Amino acid sequence: MGNMKSDLSTSSKTSPRLRGLTVVILFILAVQFLLGMAVNLFVTIPTNHPGANPPEYFSGVFSSVAWAVTSSSSPLWLLLHASMGLVLAVLTIALLISAVVGRKGSWIAVASIGLIGVVGAGFNGGSFLNYNEDISSMLMSLGFILAIMTYSIGLARGK
Repeated sequence: MGNMKSDLSTSSKTSPRLRGLTVVILFILAVQFLLGMAVNLFVTIPTNHPGANPPEYFSGVFSSVAWAVTSSSSPLWLLLHASMGLVLAVLTIALLISAVVGRKGSWIAVASIGLIGVVGAGFNGGSFLNYNEDISSMLMSLGFILAIMTYSIGLARGK
């Protein structure tokens, strides 16, 4: 059979698109962290907004996030934080798609794990809006750490 190559590239050269998008994601994650700190320190989230205390989690998250990004009664820091979270979700999905299309095996792993961190942080942010429980904030920070560490390692490895 000879020398069979894997369908996934093991080239040590990273696509400029993957590296550039990762740098953008890391920058936005840093901004997102600061926005989250502003929300934590300076915003009191109303307990009676649309989506608060829902009987069903996912519809509550949808309603809570929709309220946070579209309502005139949403605090500015929260609006910015929730909006930036949605931008991050789109960019992390774009990174994963780019890695898959480019057949970059190690970047597929980086993008997948980073996406899990961003999505996990996002759903826990929605959970915080729903139920105002501190554990959701803690889990949001763990998702952030997973994402920032994964993307940083991906850049450092450069494969």
